[in-house]
Amino acid sequence: MLKIGTRGSNLATTQSGHVRDAIAATGHDAELSIVTTAGDISTAPVERIGVGVFTSALRDALYAGEVDIAVHSFKDLPSAYEPRTHLIVPRRENCREALIARDGLTLAQLPEGARVGTSAPRRVSQLRALRPDLDIRPLRGNIETRMGYVTDGELDAVMLAFAGLSRAGYGERATEVFEPSVFMPAPAQGALAVECRVDDSETRAVIDQLVDPTATICAAAERQILATLQAGCTAPVASYAEFDGQTIVLRGGVFAPDGSAQFVETASGADPAEVGHAVAAQLLERGAGKYLT
Repeated sequence: MLKIGTRGSNLATTQSGHVRDAIAATGHDAELSIVTTAGDISTAPVERIGVGVFTSALRDALYAGEVDIAVHSFKDLPSAYEPRTHLIVPRRENCREALIARDGLTLAQLPEGARVGTSAPRRVSQLRALRPDLDIRPLRGNIETRMGYVTDGELDAVMLAFAGLSRAGYGERATEVFEPSVFMPAPAQGALAVECRVDDSETRAVIDQLVDPTATICAAAERQILATLQAGCTAPVASYAEFDGQTIVLRGGVFAPDGSAQFVETASGADPAEVGHAVAAQLLERGAGKYLT
């Protein structure tokens, strides 16, 4: 029986359950094992706690042999290469950003000064660029908690990843889903990272059956921007890649926290690392580095 390490939230156990079911379809038994992370305990904003807040405990359980597999939201993983794990990317959910607003409103329809909840610097900066009048409030908690602020009237809207909404069965709650050209998602948003110990050849063979080549290539290109910029998952950096089987088209952006400046660049090619590095180099050349510290 393979033990799959997961956070205990509804979203985490749901997406890890999809991995468990996919593994079962290959003829192997697996079960979920709940691991509590620092991000689940702290009430501080994620950007203050640090990169890897939701993933380090899962990896520690993996290294200690307490679990055989760890499932992460790929966008939460540090961009640095981890030699102790073997990582694969299964089929990716829709990577777009979503708004959940009262009365079915879209972003453009929200009244002046509307209260919108999000703590992600990438979302805050893009919201301020699109709607500088908004009253943006910090936001923590699971999906249900965040949506509850709108239902209870404490906030007019919240920003969430559409992938999480879809996986948790709340996709219909989105009042607007943004095209990446309008509101750029986080690198590897919607993608899962499934890891096992690098020396565990049997488990490697099992999870390798779940690989989605397109999701793997696109996520690698998007995350290469983070790695080249030496930026963490809480930096105001966004990216989105498309792959047609031959060519990767990658768009990446760095945004001023107050919405006053947006640096967006595009590159294409066949190698995800080269394309990601090219976009990052263009961003740095334009002066985006001052918003990464």
